[in-house]
Amino acid sequence: MMNKNNVYYLLTLLGISLSSTSFSFPWNSAPNHQDFGSKAWISQETSLIHAKASNIDTAVLRLGLIAYVKAKEKGLDSKSVLTVIDYSLPSTEKRLWVFDLKNNKTLFNTWVTHGKNSGGINATSFSNASGSLKSSLGVFVTSETYIGGKGYSLRLKGLEQGINDNAYKRDIVIHGAWYATGGTIDKYGQLGRSWGCPAVSPETIKPLINTIKDKTIVFAYYPDRNWLNHSAFLSV
Repeated sequence: MMNKNNVYYLLTLLGISLSSTSFSFPWNSAPNHQDFGSKAWISQETSLIHAKASNIDTAVLRLGLIAYVKAKEKGLDSKSVLTVIDYSLPSTEKRLWVFDLKNNKTLFNTWVTHGKNSGGINATSFSNASGSLKSSLGVFVTSETYIGGKGYSLRLKGLEQGINDNAYKRDIVIHGAWYATGGTIDKYGQLGRSWGCPAVSPETIKPLINTIKDKTIVFAYYPDRNWLNHSAFLSV
């Protein structure tokens, strides 16, 4: 298992500074085109986002932004919106964030489930295999919406071969669930678990899906050494 120190080491190898940035751009400013994706842009965005979402780990956020840049360069983002899920946190914490990178806003920060075979209160095991009932890591792009057994749901396409590229056929989707609420935590001491889907509360699901549907990036993090060392979305 890779701990947070390994994440900071990886960021250092990627040439991303871990020190606090000296940029002081206003929140309504946007980086010009030639700056997008640069180390300066990533540092700037990390600083701006963290000022509004202080409960996200800076190292995880930076990795998410690096992955977002790679995905956008491939034409895989249509809204300048990034969703980050930090599965290294327990399910009792609000570990899903949605960021509007164009306007530097945090749109959502909420609880999200992991798969029943990924762990209890903490997720520790992940899979790309059908029938595993485990969550998947890595970079996804949102696909179509539908109404099924779990109500209004959003399909995800995994972009990383061998890591999450079976997500679509596994029906790994974002949906609402009664067991993904603060009330569930109060009663049972943790969220319920899904069959691998990142489920959120029924009250959150519709506005969340309507915000991130139609080709936006989802970055699902866990300190898995194999993924961190080999992901094409985290290389420079």
